[in-house]
Amino acid sequence: MIDPALLPVSDRLRALRALAPVDAVRYAEGTRDPLVQQFGHLPESEYTPESVDRLARTVVPSGLARGDLAVLSIVDVTDDTFLGSLVLFDVTATEAEVGFWLHPESRRGGHATGALELAAQLAAGSGLDALTARTLTGNVASQRNLERSGFQFVEQVEDRTPAQELVPLLHYRRPLTAPRSRIRDPEYRDPEYRDPE
Repeated sequence: MIDPALLPVSDRLRALRALAPVDAVRYAEGTRDPLVQQFGHLPESEYTPESVDRLARTVVPSGLARGDLAVLSIVDVTDDTFLGSLVLFDVTATEAEVGFWLHPESRRGGHATGALELAAQLAAGSGLDALTARTLTGNVASQRNLERSGFQFVEQVEDRTPAQELVPLLHYRRPLTAPRSRIRDPEYRDPEYRDPE
């Protein structure tokens, strides 16, 4: 399960945090982008600022509380501007699937790859062993971002998208390792650590 206490996670450029009402306008704008409509496979056919606000106030907190759904915003670390969306879903005790899209004004800045790395940190910190992803055969940008982020191609199969369309999808998987700071075994001793003398 996803540990919401680990949110937000950030690097020097971007952060992942829970989708918030303040993101509603830019989220709704982003979902109208032709590339997001073609490749995003969003559960709803249309999003308005009001529907995104409702999503942020209802579905997002309940999914995080259960730990089985994390609807996250990719935001600029300096001013909290919404850059895109990343969702961890179909969460089990060992893995989760990740889906992502960027607002058209936020593309080509490395934000997708950076957000995927932050998602991997969040998942590993939550004790998961792997992240999975699926993308359309024609979505070359998504394939490149996944591969740059350590995901490995597994197979191509006819499968259902989150929008319930049956299409040929490329399946990817990224094994995770828990960050050293999350190791809680009190008996663990790092063999390379030396007491200061």
